[in-house]
Amino acid sequence: MAIVIYLAEFTSKIFLFGIIGYFLIRILSNGNKKDEVLLAAGYITGFEVFSRMTGGSGISYEFAKFAVIGFLVIGMFFKGFTRKSWPYLFYVIFLLPGVFFSAINLNYSTNFLNAVSFNLSGPICLAISALYCYNRKMPPERLQEILLAVLLPIIAMTCYLYIYTPNIRDVLTGTQSNYEASGGFGPNQVATVLGLGMFILFSRLFMIKSRLINLIDLGLLGFLSYRAIVTFSRGGVLTAAICALVFFIVYFLWSEKRERVVLIPKIALVTAVITVTWFITSVFTLGLIDKRYSNQDAAGRIKEDISTGRTELIETELNAFVNSPFTGIGVGKIREYRYEQTGTLAASHNEVSRILSEHGIFGFFAIIVLFLTPLAFRMKNKTNVYLYSFFLFWLFTISHSSMRIAAPAFIYGLCLISILNAKKKPALHRK
Repeated sequence: MAIVIYLAEFTSKIFLFGIIGYFLIRILSNGNKKDEVLLAAGYITGFEVFSRMTGGSGISYEFAKFAVIGFLVIGMFFKGFTRKSWPYLFYVIFLLPGVFFSAINLNYSTNFLNAVSFNLSGPICLAISALYCYNRKMPPERLQEILLAVLLPIIAMTCYLYIYTPNIRDVLTGTQSNYEASGGFGPNQVATVLGLGMFILFSRLFMIKSRLINLIDLGLLGFLSYRAIVTFSRGGVLTAAICALVFFIVYFLWSEKRERVVLIPKIALVTAVITVTWFITSVFTLGLIDKRYSNQDAAGRIKEDISTGRTELIETELNAFVNSPFTGIGVGKIREYRYEQTGTLAASHNEVSRILSEHGIFGFFAIIVLFLTPLAFRMKNKTNVYLYSFFLFWLFTISHSSMRIAAPAFIYGLCLISILNAKKKPALHRK
């Protein structure tokens, strides 16, 4: 796939529509009996940044999010959703007043539909994912199939990156995020998706009981990690590291005592692979990657702002919330507001502060729903070992990359899945 798209970029669109057509046929012919809509949504989620990078995102920049929403709505048509997911219906209701105030406050020159679509496609995608996945019961093997569907197009994108810039030294320009090392696309989005792939590969080392597959996944982990690190975008890589650490802790506590003995050599092997990968990256980047993660410029001077300008964006959004705490300033208005206040025309990097600024007190209630519902679900249902890791992936991703891609929304939904026979009890033999 990577070679074909690199040689003929227009095939990216063909792949995207072919993927959608394939899954539609599979879902409609099978009646979504095995939650095929989650396979479809997962594959589109993994393919989104690759398709954007190669100009194949379809008729709209937000096409992947709409495709994920469409597949999951089809899934609800076949299987419905549980009434206990009602908090997410309130989440959607809390977002509606912001649309009304957007129509009032936006400048006449701003395209209202584009502004609303860009800023609400992510939250709506999250709401639909949560509604479909909430307490959705499935065996652990099915969840692994869904994660594999997310992972495969990410591997294809990684292969494309190696073809696009085989020699990183040719495109080194300093310690800032590197577009050429990211396939000529936004390093933040590329690193986020590669980080998700890294985490999935890490978790498979513990969840998949096959030595051959584990060796392949270990090799792929180094393969993806190198390309994620050389984007020079730190958010996706650090998010992957935190999610992996939390997953290991939860899995270690979740495992039986006899299983824990095997985990230590595995984590030591993973640590060795990541260490070697980092050393190779440091050599190939002439030590610039070490300076990047030490918050230094190419000359070795400490940068004053470790957030690379994100702090100023958050301050502007919080000021907008203080000025309009009840109604907010309206969906999509924050770009205009920031330009009026600072002269900078930039999109938000933090979904939490953006929702507060644009939706006011309704946005605050929406955030409360998103934070408390998975934690309340965990208190009643402890079958999903991925819950905390998925939740943290969503939280950290929206903190540095907002909801520009479908990944945080879809992964948030997966943390609400209930796993059947998560821990099999030993058989009781009777005479």
